[in-house]
Amino acid sequence: MERYILFIRLTKDQQEMIVADIQRFFYTHRDEDISEFEAERVLDFIKENIAPYIYNAAVSDAKYVVERQFSSMEEELEALEQPIKLK
Repeated sequence: MERYILFIRLTKDQQEMIVADIQRFFYTHRDEDISEFEAERVLDFIKENIAPYIYNAAVSDAKYVVERQFSSMEEELEALEQPIKLK
C-alpha cells in the first residue's frame, strides 16, 4: 500500500503554541520537563502518524455534509420541475 505524507502547514506562532502545549502537558500529566526540541519531536510524530487519521475523519465529515446538502438541493430542484402534458 502506497503511503502519502500529509504536509501540515503551521505558522511559526501556531508551532510555538503547540510546542508549549506539549511541554505543559508533559509537565502537568507526567511531571516531566521536556525541552523545546523534544516537544517538537513529539509534534513531528503526531503530524506523521496521528494527524492523517484525524484529517481523514474531517474529510469524511465534510463529505457527509456536502452529500446531505446536495441531496437537499436535488430534492428542491426536482420540486421546481414542471409537469409535461402528453398529447
